[in-house]
Amino acid sequence: MSGLYSSLSASVKAITAHGRGIEIAGKNLANVNNPAYARQRVVYGDRGTVVTPDGAESLGLEALGVQQVRDSLLDRQVAREISLKSSFEAEQSGYQRAQAGLGQSIDRSSSAGGVGGIGDKGIAAALDDFFNAFQSLAARPTDIGERQTLVQKAAILSDRFQLADTRLAQTQADLGAEVDEAVVEVNQLLSSIADFNGQIGRFEVNSPGSAVDLRDQRAARIEQLAAKLAIEVLPQSGGQVQIVAKDGAGADIVLVDLANVQGTVAFDGVQVTAGAAATPVALSAGSIKGALAARDGGVQTLRNDLDQLARQLVTSVNAVYNPTGATGDFFVAGNLNAATLSVDGTVTANNLKASDGGHAGDNDIALAVAQLSTRVFETAAGDHIDGTFAGHFSKTVSKIGQALAGANSRVEDQTNIERLVRGQRDAVSGVSLDEEMADLMKFQRAFQASSRVFTVIDELLDVVVNRLGR
Repeated sequence: MSGLYSSLSASVKAITAHGRGIEIAGKNLANVNNPAYARQRVVYGDRGTVVTPDGAESLGLEALGVQQVRDSLLDRQVAREISLKSSFEAEQSGYQRAQAGLGQSIDRSSSAGGVGGIGDKGIAAALDDFFNAFQSLAARPTDIGERQTLVQKAAILSDRFQLADTRLAQTQADLGAEVDEAVVEVNQLLSSIADFNGQIGRFEVNSPGSAVDLRDQRAARIEQLAAKLAIEVLPQSGGQVQIVAKDGAGADIVLVDLANVQGTVAFDGVQVTAGAAATPVALSAGSIKGALAARDGGVQTLRNDLDQLARQLVTSVNAVYNPTGATGDFFVAGNLNAATLSVDGTVTANNLKASDGGHAGDNDIALAVAQLSTRVFETAAGDHIDGTFAGHFSKTVSKIGQALAGANSRVEDQTNIERLVRGQRDAVSGVSLDEEMADLMKFQRAFQASSRVFTVIDELLDVVVNRLGR
């Protein structure tokens, strides 16, 4: 009798264990398209063995728990590659906006005769039109139509300089605002990770590694955090982790310690600080780093180059247009940057100078200004730019184009690297439809077999209890 009851109990445990296996296989299949999910496996074990008068007897099979299939090294590698990719993408986006704000792009098919061979729009076209208008005025210095055209072209040129600078300044402001938003998200993620640490620590006090769903959710938050800010994850006791960033000397800045957030991340418009001591963070990756690299790097360089071009334009044109310094400047002399470049209010179609005190048909000033378009400037000689106006602007546009091309290349390369590392992790942690379907069938067959054993033992007990006495 004791043997049948023991076998019946063992069959019940086996049915329960295989049912758990079916449940986990189904859960894995349900999460096949969930990138934050790591596949799970049921850990089986024997309840033990006891000695009976008939010999050693097993207490049966049971599901000891559920194990998450994760490789912490691959998880950290994926987080690092995500951080680098986000940095390059943020930088790429900043340069794309800057190029759009400049309103100019490289045109390889244009003739060499244009301003830098960079198309027919924006500042390039306005510069050409401005000097061509002075050339036309030199040909017909008394023609009121040519005078009106020149004043109009000069106004268009100044407007395009101002508009380009305004758009680039707005691009920088937008990038700064993105950093502000990212910092808010970083603090929310740090709080969420600390909360998950606390839950995992409590859940796994007596059952290490059992909080598999909480670990998945925490891993997803860590990857979201890595996309914003370069971090390192340090495993701690009780299944919890410590999140750290680095300062300029390479020392750790603790952001999350177990279930506690160690200070907040902040951005003062110039640098990012973090930790209890508000230590400046060394930004090596993450979207925050990329946005600031674009804002303070390529976009600011572009604005500086435009300022130098505007400064050279104002000083050189005024020097030729007002050689004695007593008859009025063409551009406002004090407005020496792209944001403020403007035509002097005294310049109108009626009093526009084609010569400096000569006869009505003289054109020495108009001709001299027109010839500035081909003059080669040198910073070594005290000028503000090197080369011609066309050459300097061409280099200015080329710089942002090269910066964008470099960013595009880095994004493409990093995307491939991230895909490779993710593939390696998915080979370990990802859900395989084929494997899970095979497991599902295996557990189903085992469940059916255990159920059949249970049925046979039940029939034997029925015979012993209800039929032997007849």
